[in-house]
Amino acid sequence: MAEFVWEARARTGEVRKGAMEAESEDAVNQRLRAQQLQPTKVKKKGKEFSFQIGTGVSSKDIVTFTRLFATMIDAGLPIVQCLDILQGQTDNKLFANVLRDVKSSVEQGATFSDSLRRHPKVFDHLYVNLVQAGEVGGILDTILNRLAVYIEKAMKLKRQVRGAMVYPSIVIVVFFAVLSILLVFVIPGFEKMFKDFGAKDELPVLTQMVMTVSRLFIGNFLYMVIGLIGLFVGLRYVYKTPNGKRRIHRMMLNMPVMGPVLRKIAVARFTRTLGTLLGSGVPILDALEIVAKTAGNVVVEEAIMYARIKISEGKNMAQPLTETGVFPSMVVQMVGVGEQTGALDTMLNKIADFYEDEVDVAVSAMTSLIEPVMMVGVGGTVGVVLIAMYLPIFSIAGKIKAE
Repeated sequence: MAEFVWEARARTGEVRKGAMEAESEDAVNQRLRAQQLQPTKVKKKGKEFSFQIGTGVSSKDIVTFTRLFATMIDAGLPIVQCLDILQGQTDNKLFANVLRDVKSSVEQGATFSDSLRRHPKVFDHLYVNLVQAGEVGGILDTILNRLAVYIEKAMKLKRQVRGAMVYPSIVIVVFFAVLSILLVFVIPGFEKMFKDFGAKDELPVLTQMVMTVSRLFIGNFLYMVIGLIGLFVGLRYVYKTPNGKRRIHRMMLNMPVMGPVLRKIAVARFTRTLGTLLGSGVPILDALEIVAKTAGNVVVEEAIMYARIKISEGKNMAQPLTETGVFPSMVVQMVGVGEQTGALDTMLNKIADFYEDEVDVAVSAMTSLIEPVMMVGVGGTVGVVLIAMYLPIFSIAGKIKAE
């Protein structure tokens, strides 16, 4: 299926726009007419330039929709009526169009989960499969509430990771900006002043080293920029290859300071997602396949798929998880206990709670560690440059005074 962008006119004369997953332009036109809309423009996405980034639907929109939908279903409202109310209430026009298409599909006889499956960029594989499990089990409202909790916890985890990376990124950018200004503008000015005073050949070793670095930086600036661009393009190319992506992801998990945090995040995501799926009645093999696709790390994904293969052969989950060497022994032991007691979903959610708290603590500790290191690095570099430039000034001032 391809994604199409469309424009249509309602009976009131209002012009509406949106995006839709469909097999062809004719299918888009049929759906729009079923929604009492007259198509005026339908194009396959990618034929024209667009400033839109992502799906245009945020996780917050999905959480709000899921919670309200669960409340309405619990109150006994039909699915079509729920969708009609919610698509009219949302402020996000793109999401409103998606819900309108889902409603039209349900009205034509499709199940709610199949209708959601038409929009994989908005409702992912995990979301759709949980909804399907809720439909089959007759507990759709319960499943939707679990989904809302899951998405909220996933959003919190993502915010923690971003929060951990924002501060050091800003400090690094400021550091290189300040260093570039010193090397390009400040140091050459001092060098000219020393030359005018005739003291260029009698400068301290530290001063000469700093001025040499400045000259090299200015003279090779273009080559450095080209080299950085080449490095970025090369890494991106390597990342697109399966082996390259695997190596980069493995390297990230083994990084000092950041590696343990990423591993804890992977464990928290794995246990929370699997616990939610199993608690909602999704078979374990299907659940593991979904969890692997949402792992976010190739190494973790391969470890989960290895465990899935072994489970399909009749083994328990704990043993293959141990063999992968990706998951901590405590996690594996708790999974084993959960299997033996028949409460694996409960145990997985307890592990997720523990590791989400661990991520919170680890992110705070990492930020506390990075902050002084960065400050010392920035302050030390600027300090060395200033000392190197002012040492000759003291020497020149002494000579002038002696004369």
